[in-house]
Amino acid sequence: MTGPAPTAGERRRSRPAPWVRTRLRAAPLAALLAAALAFVAVLLAAALPRAVDRGADHALRSFLHERGPGETSLTAVASARYGQLTPADMDSVLAELRARTGDTFRVAPSGPVHGVRALKGRSLANPGLARPEGVAPRLSLLHLPGIAAHTELVAGRWPEGGAPGAPVPVALSRKASETLRAPLGTVLESVADLGTSDRAEVVGLYDADPADVYWTDLPCLTRACENVTVPPEPKVFWETAAVVGADSIDRLAPWGRGADFFWRLPVDTSVLRADRMPGVEREVAAFVAGPTASGLALAVKRPDLRITSRLPELFARAQARQQAAAPLAAIGPAGVAGVATVVFCLAAALGGDRREAELRLLLARGGSRRSIVRRLLGEGAVTVLPASALACWLALVLLPSPRATASLLAASAVALLALLAFPVRAFVLLSAPRGRSPRRRLVAELLVVAAAGAAVFEVRRRGVAPAGAGPDPLLIAAPLLLALTGGLLLARVQPVLVGALARAAARRPGVVGFLGLARAARGTGGRARPSVLPLVALLLAVTTAGFGVTVLGSVDSSRLEAARQAVGGDGRIVAREGDPLPPELVRAAAALPGVRTSVPVWTSDDAFLFGAGRGDPHVTVVVADPVAYAELARTAGRGGFDPAVLAAGGSGSPVPALFSSDLGGPAAGQEPLRLRIGGDELRVRAAAVVDGTPALDASATATIVLPAGPAATVVPGSARPNRWFATGLTDGARLAELVTAAAPGAAAERYRTATSSGIVAELAADPLQRSAGRLFWASLAGAAGFALLAVLLTLVRAAPERAALLARLRTMGLRPRQGVALILAEALPQALVAAFGGALVALAAVALLGPAVDLSTLVGSPVPTGLRAGVWPVLSQSLGLAGLVSAVVLAEAAVSGRRQITTELRAGDQR
Repeated sequence: MTGPAPTAGERRRSRPAPWVRTRLRAAPLAALLAAALAFVAVLLAAALPRAVDRGADHALRSFLHERGPGETSLTAVASARYGQLTPADMDSVLAELRARTGDTFRVAPSGPVHGVRALKGRSLANPGLARPEGVAPRLSLLHLPGIAAHTELVAGRWPEGGAPGAPVPVALSRKASETLRAPLGTVLESVADLGTSDRAEVVGLYDADPADVYWTDLPCLTRACENVTVPPEPKVFWETAAVVGADSIDRLAPWGRGADFFWRLPVDTSVLRADRMPGVEREVAAFVAGPTASGLALAVKRPDLRITSRLPELFARAQARQQAAAPLAAIGPAGVAGVATVVFCLAAALGGDRREAELRLLLARGGSRRSIVRRLLGEGAVTVLPASALACWLALVLLPSPRATASLLAASAVALLALLAFPVRAFVLLSAPRGRSPRRRLVAELLVVAAAGAAVFEVRRRGVAPAGAGPDPLLIAAPLLLALTGGLLLARVQPVLVGALARAAARRPGVVGFLGLARAARGTGGRARPSVLPLVALLLAVTTAGFGVTVLGSVDSSRLEAARQAVGGDGRIVAREGDPLPPELVRAAAALPGVRTSVPVWTSDDAFLFGAGRGDPHVTVVVADPVAYAELARTAGRGGFDPAVLAAGGSGSPVPALFSSDLGGPAAGQEPLRLRIGGDELRVRAAAVVDGTPALDASATATIVLPAGPAATVVPGSARPNRWFATGLTDGARLAELVTAAAPGAAAERYRTATSSGIVAELAADPLQRSAGRLFWASLAGAAGFALLAVLLTLVRAAPERAALLARLRTMGLRPRQGVALILAEALPQALVAAFGGALVALAAVALLGPAVDLSTLVGSPVPTGLRAGVWPVLSQSLGLAGLVSAVVLAEAAVSGRRQITTELRAGDQR
């Protein structure tokens, strides 16, 4: 007979408890830590592509915005000689142009500009007009249908109703009217051109904001412009433009020897995206010379319609800049990814050590490896997947960007790694044991060394991937492969070194040092040597930090060098047209705080060298104090020499001089040559040959530098310098204030100032460079955090065995302070070896890969290829990480050491 069927409540009580719920209740802290690790890693992985995208978009938009709407516009032009267009026709052409935009780019909110313009201006013959140097002013005419929306009529009316034969009614800006002395009602008479003359009557005056982008490429409509006639007698004259009404369009061609219809469409650069640049390039190219241009010409029935733009060139330059910076910017994130992978492996190893007995028991009781791994996957999914989803959502919210695919892929990859790390480790633990195979490990290490050597060789052979080729995987992988190679090498060397230290400590009194070093040399958990994973994690972090800091340091030093070469030192005042500088200005500039060396310089282009064997005797002469000028040349990095070579001889002897290398013929010790400066003549001899002078632009050729004293006796004018240079920390604002005080008002415009610090600030303001710097420092912080976590996981993994040892020693009289010292002696050698070994690997990476790295894009100016290795920047990163690791080890020893010992003493030694 069968008993009664079990009730529903009895069936629920007899059902086994769910695996996942049981495991989470049994180890809530481990589940929480696993979720936290996955959250942080996924957050970084999802945030990184979005940060890169935002930086690339900002750099692109800033680069295009700095070029202004003139260079970032599409300009369509049609000649008026092929048929007149009414204002309605011009509007229809504009509508047709706008209709072809919108797919990948759009017109800027400032709106398009269109109209008709005379090709040339005419000189005005009115005797009462302003003539600064006796040259008649010039007037150009335009018709702009949309001008009323960008101006304010302040007097008269807008031009309209011009009768044939009567003066052309025009509206003129009030500033131009005041400058030219052409008030309202003035009839402007043009100079006869090809036998014809014409007149224009000022019927309206308007005010306009010159900063309005509407006036781009429409010069002299808001004021009168100062212009200069062509040589041989350059003279200043006034030039301006006036607007005519729609009924006077046919008068523009006779006035300017022809007229053009034009339509300018400014592209909205604030919405362009770096990832869509290829599509935008294709669309713009189609506008300029492609199917869109042909279709527009047919649609508007103007076969002469021409569309031009500098946008294709600017797009190519922007993409080249981004691609050149991408490999260097990707090194930091690659280092973080490597360290994070090691941390996941360490976490999986820790979980495997803690649960190995449990997993083997399940296998012994009939469980299969597949079912056990499936349960572990379910266990991990409950903790890892929600944390990963939350981290990914948080990254999408905190860093808004229109692109999410890369972030989702990176987050998915990291989440998958976090989910599979422990199940894979468990699968390996439950597999059939295999004997140790030193040969297999040696082969794997040799493969890593070969891969690192091949990467370095290839980077050195071909250099970094050219612009436009995308991030260079070899340049990104090479430092990491070198770090991995260094870690494997140190893993073999460290036990030998630490074992030698342990043997040395055994000969000294006390057992703490010997025990700690011995455990550090042989590893824990029955292993023959310490685990290589923490060492690799630390080396990856230190190598990435050292290499990146070297890159940034080289960028800073190269930027300062480029700025000094552009300025000619650290500060500069230059008088225009060769006028002498006021003596009080030179004295005040020399007294500025931070000025280390003051170098007054006199230069002249009116000099000729005879007897040098050159076809062109024309040279540029620089006169300066030899000692101060030598310091300036050394600081600027151009034209360096020993000031002793310019020591003057006796009375009547030739003046020693520095000859630029492009003079070619003269060399030290040759016969004296004749140098004529203006109306004065002196004999000079070549005391040395230099590669240039900081007092002039790098493009200056055929230069001779003379010492101030001997030159002043022959050329008196050289005693009044027309240029001033300084070395030292020169404040650009203070320098400009001095110039304004010495020459107030318009006279201050005769002097130009510049400082190296100002140019450095301008170069460093590039968003592309700032984005790369922020990305590196964020990556460095992430790599350091994961490296510290690797050390902590290593300590936690060895904690049970260490606690048992300390408990035994405690029963034999070991004091708590000695227990902390033993933990430090065990854990610190690996950290210190990794820190300083990483510094050596970073320096090696710089030496091996540095010559192939071009920093011109990050510097903002062309600079020689190569990195400048500095020991201290790399060592500071290593010392900083070593200090953090030591603090973590000390904190772990102080906090958990005593608690573990107490637990072991209460539970008894069951090992």
